Amino acid sequence: MNSEVRHAAQVLRAGGLVAFPTETVYGLGANASSAEAVARLYAAKGRPADHPVIVHFASAQGAFEFAREIPAEARKLAERFWPGPLTMVLKRSPKAKDFVTGGQDSVGLRVPSHPVAQALLREFDGGVAAPSANRFGNVSATTAAHVVEELDVEFVLDGGPSEVGIESTIVDLTSGVALLRPGRISREEIEKFLQVKVKSPDSSSPRHSGGLERHYAPKTPALLLPPHELDAEVAKRGDTVAVLAFSKPDERVDNWIRMPREPHGYAQRLYAALRELDGAGCETILIESPPDTTEWTAVKDRLTRAAG
Repeated sequence: MNSEVRHAAQVLRAGGLVAFPTETVYGLGANASSAEAVARLYAAKGRPADHPVIVHFASAQGAFEFAREIPAEARKLAERFWPGPLTMVLKRSPKAKDFVTGGQDSVGLRVPSHPVAQALLREFDGGVAAPSANRFGNVSATTAAHVVEELDVEFVLDGGPSEVGIESTIVDLTSGVALLRPGRISREEIEKFLQVKVKSPDSSSPRHSGGLERHYAPKTPALLLPPHELDAEVAKRGDTVAVLAFSKPDERVDNWIRMPREPHGYAQRLYAALRELDGAGCETILIESPPDTTEWTAVKDRLTRAAG
């Protein structure tokens, strides 16, 4: 793996694109200081130019060089949750250019914990802009095979299936503390740790990854249903549907994936399951909605956006 990591870092230095594993999902990486490299990244994903990307670093020290104001809460969160599945949005320093911030005065920063990501970032020794390694708006990639199926990338580092399975929690610290995107690290965990009330996003919040109403979406139309409506919908649609549910498979449906009843296990399995059902050739994917409890907030967010 060491030689592969060195080669991947060389590709990044030359302005190329490298897909690499993180603990959340696979990222599509480009040199965050190169306008040309980041332009290639946006083109490869089909990403709108005003949609910012998260910049990844090997350490908090490197990440904070891209910020001009680092509130005490940011340093505390870094000590507690970095490396890990947390992205912090801070006011940008001159090192964070318009082409990674979407023209905003803020930048998203993350220090991933996956050992392969860490090895690559240390070897590269700089910021790597890395949105999820898939076409914009599509289901995120959680294996190297998912990346290869969808993108033409110079080099893919294979680090096995993603452990978390959904994207990082995003916290905006440019004005107080606000949760922009839920993830493995919950609002409640952050509030308890910082002893502050975490706000919800509003019209003044920065644009951020995963902020659109339809995102993480399969090509097949998806319908998110309360548990008590699933059986009637299956009876009505029959074998034209694929199903993602907690309950046992129904003999009327050929493509049915039973999901874990535990939120972390569900999240880890989610995108691979959606990709599998998306390839089944059905008219609709029916998704049984998870419970309306805090533990399921991040999964519910992804499913709601997937169903558009």
